[in-house]
Amino acid sequence: MALAAGVVATIGLSAAGHAQQASITGAGASFPAPLYQKWGEAAREPTGIQLNYQSVGSGAGQAQIRNRTVDFGASDAPMTNEQLEENKLLQFPATMGSLVAVVNVPGVEDGKMRLTGEVLADIYLGKITKWNDPKLVELNKDLKLPNMAIAPVYRADGSGTTYVWISYLSAVAPEFKDKVGVGTSVKWATGTGARGNEGVAGMVRNVRGAIGYVEYAYAHQNKLVTTQLRNKAGQFVSPTTEAFEAAASHADWSVQNFAANLVDTQGEKSWPIVSPTFILLPMNPQDAAREQNVMKFFDWAYREGDSLATQLDYIPLPQAVEDQVRAKWAQITVDGKALWPAK
Repeated sequence: MALAAGVVATIGLSAAGHAQQASITGAGASFPAPLYQKWGEAAREPTGIQLNYQSVGSGAGQAQIRNRTVDFGASDAPMTNEQLEENKLLQFPATMGSLVAVVNVPGVEDGKMRLTGEVLADIYLGKITKWNDPKLVELNKDLKLPNMAIAPVYRADGSGTTYVWISYLSAVAPEFKDKVGVGTSVKWATGTGARGNEGVAGMVRNVRGAIGYVEYAYAHQNKLVTTQLRNKAGQFVSPTTEAFEAAASHADWSVQNFAANLVDTQGEKSWPIVSPTFILLPMNPQDAAREQNVMKFFDWAYREGDSLATQLDYIPLPQAVEDQVRAKWAQITVDGKALWPAK
């Protein structure tokens, strides 16, 4: 089922027979929202927890957890060590996902167009403006590309998806890094903004000549046309589970606060834009019971949610990382008592 643009996802609404269920609230990244929706539905019965999650973008998610207006925040862009300390937050990964370039070009079928990070950077810098530009023609000799204006679409809201996308473009194209920079919200050289992965998916689907970037689940659910990308090894790869997992296998989880970087990793089969997505949890919870229920929910997701993650083309975390996260939970205390048992 296609995801409607601008929808605020309310997950795990209780049935009449479950009025006494515990409730937790979260807000932030749209990147993992399809998975959180599925986890919320599946976890409701076994955990007794009702999840209300608002897909409002990573920037808003960070702001809401800083202000303690939700039980947890969600962000694709990791917060800095200084930000986490200042706001007394614990950051941990929930899952991993992949970004894809999606296009709406007459005559171009799913998976047929080839792009490189450098060409994508030139498109978003306004240097390549037509689909029959010589650089695109050279990459796609088997396609008949039209003399049509390119309509770049980007995220208008503060977005961890944007952070990951421009981290990739900046890694492969120094000019892009110099002119646009890296952040959850930047000043774009060209294009039109849309809110959320939902909004970008909707705009690309409806605008001829459009190109945008979304988490793969949105491309899959909206039946958008994805492209091949050239990876660090120089190979053109398609967005497949095998390519996502190949990239994820290179994650270095030893970095502080789990902020592993999976952009443009090594490997001939690796998809070049894979990223963890993070949960932000108060180290000084205002409501111990609600914080314990957030931990209980994600503990269930770690134990039972892998099949749902893979069905939506997300990449489950390694067991060892999940165990490290639980050990971090055990460090959160209220009145000297740990909210999660140490093991």
